[in-house]
Amino acid sequence: MRGIRRIIEIDEERCDGCGQCVPSCAEGAIQVVDGKARLVAEKYCDGLGACIGECPLGALRVIERVAEDFDEEAVEEYLKTSESPKRALERPCFPCFSGQIHGGLRSRPGEEAEEPMDHGETGSALSHWPVQIRLVPATAPFLRGARLLVLADCTPVAYPHLHRHLLKGRAVMLGCPKFDETDAYVEKFAEIFDRAEIKAITVAVMEVPCCRGLPLIIRKAMDLAGKEIPMEQV
Repeated sequence: MRGIRRIIEIDEERCDGCGQCVPSCAEGAIQVVDGKARLVAEKYCDGLGACIGECPLGALRVIERVAEDFDEEAVEEYLKTSESPKRALERPCFPCFSGQIHGGLRSRPGEEAEEPMDHGETGSALSHWPVQIRLVPATAPFLRGARLLVLADCTPVAYPHLHRHLLKGRAVMLGCPKFDETDAYVEKFAEIFDRAEIKAITVAVMEVPCCRGLPLIIRKAMDLAGKEIPMEQV
């Protein structure tokens, strides 16, 4: 079926065919053809826009227009049948769900959480996807009225009890305050605070200098949004 929905638009005049957008599209909806990034099929694009931030020339944008409905089953079949050495380099090596917004997750959608190696631990407390700050849209349903957990992307590796002690019952957003654009983080969080009515924020800070920037980012975002949200630093 066709209807008005969000979908990627590619400006061929700006696109130089670098291909940086290709691996960021988990559905494989974009390929470089004849030196330009092109949409393989409308039904493979979910309209989230995870590819936009990877384009150095700003050739990608999300628009609303009449398009074929996104078909998740078709995407899964497409990824299974489009394996090639070139394709394997252009996208993640397994079907990933990072290009879609999901709620109510325990592991991957439709799967049980894997049995943890340490039987003293419970399974995953993750309730949504995506989790990267750059990929989470301010309009994501799981942010509405949420208790938010913000942390650096190395923290889950360093702190084995994250799911049990911090993540349960919270929406999580993670990134790197050292290597990513902090101004973009401030703008993203300010938009979230303006739209989502966040109830409380927990910022998990590792004992390394680069992590200290996270609380500052959150405070600047609250100032920018004109919001005062209870914030706890752990």
